[in-house]
Amino acid sequence: MADTQSLTAALIDSTTSKIQQLQQAFTELESHGAVSLNLKWKELEEHFYSLERSLKQRLDELKGQQREYETKVSETREMLEKREAIVVAKEQTLLERLQEKRDAALLAIGDAFDKYKKASAEPIANVMSNGTADPVIEEKLDVKAGGINLLGNKPAKNGDVDVMPRPELTKLCEEMDVKGLHKFISDNRKNLAAIREEIPFALKSAADPAHFVLESLEDFYCVELPSHDGKKDSSLLGLRRTCIMLLESLASLLSGADATKSESASDTLRISWNIRAQAKVIADNWKPKLDDHDADASSGNSLEVHAFLQLLATYGLTSEFDQDELCKLIPTVSRRRQMADLCRSLGLSEKMPGVIEVLINSGRQMEAINLAYAFELTEQFYPVSLLKAYLKDAKKASQVKGGNMSPSSQNDANEKELSALKVVIKCIEDHKLEDQYPVDPLQKRVLQLEKAKADKKRAAEASKPQSKRPRANGSPYGPRVPGIPEKSFYRAPERYPYMYDRPYPYAPNNLGSSMFGSASYTISPTHASYYGNGYQYPTPYIH
Repeated sequence: MADTQSLTAALIDSTTSKIQQLQQAFTELESHGAVSLNLKWKELEEHFYSLERSLKQRLDELKGQQREYETKVSETREMLEKREAIVVAKEQTLLERLQEKRDAALLAIGDAFDKYKKASAEPIANVMSNGTADPVIEEKLDVKAGGINLLGNKPAKNGDVDVMPRPELTKLCEEMDVKGLHKFISDNRKNLAAIREEIPFALKSAADPAHFVLESLEDFYCVELPSHDGKKDSSLLGLRRTCIMLLESLASLLSGADATKSESASDTLRISWNIRAQAKVIADNWKPKLDDHDADASSGNSLEVHAFLQLLATYGLTSEFDQDELCKLIPTVSRRRQMADLCRSLGLSEKMPGVIEVLINSGRQMEAINLAYAFELTEQFYPVSLLKAYLKDAKKASQVKGGNMSPSSQNDANEKELSALKVVIKCIEDHKLEDQYPVDPLQKRVLQLEKAKADKKRAAEASKPQSKRPRANGSPYGPRVPGIPEKSFYRAPERYPYMYDRPYPYAPNNLGSSMFGSASYTISPTHASYYGNGYQYPTPYIH
């Protein structure tokens, strides 16, 4: 625009010289007298000067408008900068207030927790010193929250203060009553967390704990009776979980005895060669059956494989089997929370890179991340890259080829993506990866999916017919019968009665096997070669 204005000003300035040239030509034309002109030069000159003045006036107006526009732009820019600074200052103030409230709340919770621990310390000390417990105090000691004692203490082990087992539990171990022990544990599933801590101490009462636990495995591979819905009999699954718990309890008892190494330690807390030989016979019988894995093997939750590996670890039979063969079994139980400690007990720590590669190649990045952190292999297997690959696979799996998608398929796809996003966010927060993988875009996507889900739910409810047929008394509802409650007080059974069956905190519950088919995999030559069945998309990490 500046170039145009300068050009216009130059043309106007040259107008005077042009008028003078025109005057000379006009005078010369009049001097000849051959042509009579009706116009006088003064009239022409006045006309040209009038045009010049109007053009200069218009140019001055345009320059004034340009200056006003530039002034407004500058003022608007300054105003926006001031408003932005005000907004940033307000955000910072609100964040500081929020942090202060959060710190105050955490401090209040910590003070209340300390007071509770101090108040609980005295009755607990009395229980341990007297050897007997008041039923009310005993009930408080058994209260658990996801397998963690509310007193803030770790579960008591053999090296800690002894736990007082229930008298009936002690009696069953003294009598070496295998059937009675299985029945007692099954009947007290609600208190399984407390019983799990008591069993190692109750086993001390047995004449031969190693033989006693070995006898409890007798019915592990009994005849499987499928229920009416095609699932395995729940009692068989409960029995197998109990067997695993007993094997773990015996391992805990033996490790505590080895840690003390006192001369007074009883020989009953050691495994004799003949009991170990019997355990080897059982392991040899179980091993061929593992070739035909159960339905949970592809999701990393095989009870059969878990029990077999725990049997080897508890009775010291690892050296009797090839490590590479054992490593092939780890992916079938990688979802279970205690697998990291079990692999260490089996001496497989050096083989873990190969196992993690198997999980990654079969699309089970979350389980690979869990093992990478457990064995400090995060530099070799970068968690952020695995999380991004996991999320990418989840999005790809939720898409339907061909573009046509039914409402129910769309809902399923959104639900799978939503679950995957929450899993990734939880993992990022747990392992402090926010600087490497910001969660803001993921949280925005979660809000979008949850809003879409809520909108669809409201639309579906609105489309349902609301008409009700009136009763004889004119009301659409029947008369209320006295003495019958309006709501059912029956509650569904606890979903995870065994504490080691609880899902891992950030493992998805609904990313089932339908998301991926089976996938073959191989391992780098630097590790042992693994071959086996393909594994489907990760399901909850079992504890």
